[in-house]
Amino acid sequence: GVILDSYLLYGITIVLLLLSFFKDRKKTRMALKKGWKAFDNILPEFLVVILFVGVMLAVLDPQTISKLIGKNSGWVGVILAATVGSITLIPGFVAFPTAALLLQAGAGYMQIGAFISTLMMVGVVTIPVEIKYFGRKMTLLRNFMAFLFSFFVAYVIGKVAG
Repeated sequence: GVILDSYLLYGITIVLLLLSFFKDRKKTRMALKKGWKAFDNILPEFLVVILFVGVMLAVLDPQTISKLIGKNSGWVGVILAATVGSITLIPGFVAFPTAALLLQAGAGYMQIGAFISTLMMVGVVTIPVEIKYFGRKMTLLRNFMAFLFSFFVAYVIGKVAG
C-alpha cells in the first residue's frame, strides 16, 4: 500500500544519499545544506496554507463545501472555485494536496479542476509584477485567456471524471 511505497522511497533515498556521501562528501554536504535552505524557505509558506486549509475545513463542514463547490453546485461552483483560484497565491506543491483534501470534503471534480487550473495559470495577486515585465495589454490578455481556459479544463474533467 501507500505506507509500503513511502518506506521504499525513503529506503532508496537513504541508500542513494549514502552512495553520494561515500563518492564525494563535500558535494553531498553542500547539496544537503542547499536542500535544507530550500526547505527552510518554503516551510513558512507551506505552514500558512496548511493552517488556512485546516481552519477552512474545520469551519466549513463537508455539507457546506459540497453546497459551495460540490458536484451539484454546477457551473456556479466552477465559477466560485475559479475565482478563488485566480485570487489565491498557493505554490503547486501545496495546491494539489489541498485539492485532494477538498475532494475528500465533498468538492466536485469540475470545480477542483477550475480551482487548480486558475491557481496555476491566473495570477491576480501577481498582475503588477507581470505588467512590469510583459506590459498591461499582454498581462490582462494572458490572465483572461487562462481564466477562460480553466472552464474548458473543468468541462473536460467533468466529462472524464464525473
